Amino acid sequence: MMSINFNEQPHRRRNILTGEWVQVSAKRNQRPWQGQQEDIAFPDKPKYDETCYLCPGNERAGGVKNPEYSTTFAFTNDFSALLPETDSVEMNEKDLLVASTEKGICRVICFSPRHDKTLPEMEVDHIRKVVDLWVDEYHELGSKPFINYVQIFENKGEMMGCSNPHPHGQIWAQETIPEEPAKELRQQSYYYQKHGTTLLGDYLELELEEKDRIVTQNDHFVVVVPFWAFWPFETLLVSRRPFGRFTDMTDDEKSSLADIIKKITTKYDNIFNISFPYSAGFHPAPTDGEEHPEWHFHMHFYPPLLRSATVKKFRVGYEMLGNSQRDITAETAAELLRQKSYTHYIETNHNH
Repeated sequence: MMSINFNEQPHRRRNILTGEWVQVSAKRNQRPWQGQQEDIAFPDKPKYDETCYLCPGNERAGGVKNPEYSTTFAFTNDFSALLPETDSVEMNEKDLLVASTEKGICRVICFSPRHDKTLPEMEVDHIRKVVDLWVDEYHELGSKPFINYVQIFENKGEMMGCSNPHPHGQIWAQETIPEEPAKELRQQSYYYQKHGTTLLGDYLELELEEKDRIVTQNDHFVVVVPFWAFWPFETLLVSRRPFGRFTDMTDDEKSSLADIIKKITTKYDNIFNISFPYSAGFHPAPTDGEEHPEWHFHMHFYPPLLRSATVKKFRVGYEMLGNSQRDITAETAAELLRQKSYTHYIETNHNH
């Protein structure tokens, strides 16, 4: 079988989780850059901000006051995109105007009382408390009869539209399985029916053999730049053991998840010595009452930065109208991430 020279030949790669294709054109990354330039801002955030609606003891919208929390804190979003009391209504006009109402619950997860501490700057044992909170929320929300999927995610940084600098994540739990997990459900189900093993379990085995796209790993989880990555420094966090739900994790796996989240987010910050922006989220199994033996627990990181702290990748032109496309190969991105230290750049600078 002929092999492709990934660095020289334009080629396409198939995303096995969605069935979609990504165009890879590595030579484009060698072209001169004459695009947008920006100054880097290094804000000195306080430990506590009296104007922040997520800090302990502060007032939120409508006069609700946060408790004086000391570890983590979760509450129902004051501006929820989904509401549990929504009436069920369907609309279909001649198969042309089709819509239906959607029930759901939106939650906010404060990772820490500290206004200035993002996940890579937190201790592993504190991140473990965040993991425990994710598990509890997944279980509680997923147990509700009208909730069939629990989407846990984080938008980090202004570049990703984060509305508050206090480190936090969100949960949208809803009636239907959202589009991206639904694509993954179809692909994982097809593979499991055909092979009797999980798609990501077999994929991870192949990645561990080849090693080219491995970024970091521990006893229970592995982070790779997926072969089909679209975003420049996109990564996929996969459990070594095939399981589907947050509630399936052993105590050791919960601690390992905290450890590897610190590892990969620290490496991200160390790429350009900034608080690295991303959208990240878990894809656990649906909570629709089915067994889902095909589902393999994983997490996606989608960072937008490409060439520096100020150069973003935009989805424009061909990518909006034709096909997803990237200029840096997954193998090159993985090597750049692998080289980065597990010691956060802020800690390194303080030590010097």
